[in-house]
Amino acid sequence: MPGVRWDALFADMELQVHAADAQSRADQVAELTRAERSSVLLVDRLRAGTGTPVEVVLRSGARVCGEVLDVAASWLLLEDGRREHLVPFAAVTTVRGAPSVAAAGIGSPLRRLGLGHALRAVARDRCVVRVETSGGAVVGRVDAVGADHMDLGVVDPADHRPRGTAEAVLLAAVDVVSRW
Repeated sequence: MPGVRWDALFADMELQVHAADAQSRADQVAELTRAERSSVLLVDRLRAGTGTPVEVVLRSGARVCGEVLDVAASWLLLEDGRREHLVPFAAVTTVRGAPSVAAAGIGSPLRRLGLGHALRAVARDRCVVRVETSGGAVVGRVDAVGADHMDLGVVDPADHRPRGTAEAVLLAAVDVVSRW
C-alpha cells in the first residue's frame, strides 16, 4: 500500500502544477487584453461605428446627437436629419453610444486632414453655418480658413442675408460647426 500514497501525492502535485499553469496563462491573456485595449483610440472606435447614432457632449456642456458619417484624426462628422455637425475632437468631453470595437486607421488622405482642411471644404460650399464656440454662437458663411482661425461672414439667422460684418474665430475655440 505504500506505493498508492506516492501515486496520490504525485497526482496531486501534477494537478497543482497544471492549475498554476492555467492561472498563469489566464493572467497573461488578461494582461495582453488590457495592453491592447490601452492602445485603442476613441477615433478608431467611432470609425467602426459609421452609421451609428451617438450623443456627443462638448466642453461647453452642449450636446450634439447624430449618426456618425465620417471620422478623421481631429474631427467627427455627424448627421442629424438634414443637418450636419463638424465636431473637433478637442471640444469633445464624452461620447454616448460609441462602439466597443475599433476599426483600424484607414490610410485615406482625407482622414488625415485636419479641421482646417474640413472647414475649407465648407468654405467652398458657401453654405450657412452656425459656429458654436466657447464664447457663444455665430451664424455666417466661412469666407477663409487660416492656420489657427477662420473668417466668418456674419449673416442674419432669420433670412441668411449678410450683415456686412466678419468675425475671426479661433479654431481652438470651436465646439461645433453645424450646416443649416
